[in-house]
Formats: sequence, C-alpha cells, structure tokens
Amino acid sequence: QVQLVESGGGLVQPGGSLRLSCAASGFILSNYAMSWYRQAPRKERELVAVISTGEATYYADSVKGRFTISRDNVENTMYLQMNSLKPEDTAVYYCRANFGLGDDCWGQGTQVTVSS
Repeated sequence: QVQLVESGGGLVQPGGSLRLSCAASGFILSNYAMSWYRQAPRKERELVAVISTGEATYYADSVKGRFTISRDNVENTMYLQMNSLKPEDTAVYYCRANFGLGDDCWGQGTQVTVSS
C-alpha cells in the first residue's frame, strides 16, 4: 500500500527549529520528486520545497535560507529542517510524492505552530 506519514510537528517559539519527517511505504521515495506543502488557516495550500530524484532542490522565497529539504534513502524518509521559524510559518505541513501523469500521494499532514 502506497502511503506517506508525516511527523515532527508541534508548538515552537519564534526563532526556534523543528524537523519534519515524511516516511514512505509501498514505493521507493528516491525514485520520485518529493515535495513539502503547507496550508495556513484561510489560505490556499502552497509549495514550500521540492527535492528531485537527482537531489536538486527548490525552495519558496519565503523559506529560502531557513528551511532545508533532504531525504534518507536507507530509511525511505524525507525531511524538512526548519530553522529561524516565524509566526507566519504556522500551518499544516504536508508531504507529497509526484508519480507523474497526474498521479500522486499525499500524507495526512502535521501541524506546526510558531507562537510565544
């Protein structure tokens, strides 16, 4: 069964750090482009970061220099290291596997709240 499970969200103070994990099962994560998205209350879901099969990375301007996307091929897991967190980073974070031809898989999401 193809599945993505996120973890690592929580409550953190501004300036703090969190590392999100996205564990894949039923497929080999490194064979596909993988992404992190987020959705804040009353806003549309937005792309945060992408890692390609060749490990090229892309970041939204709003997180560039603060967030790092990576993957562990042995653990079949993708990560999002988030540093210097801001209140505007508060959102539900989702991981996505892009299988191509309009086929993809989403995780259930993990809540990140940045607040003092």
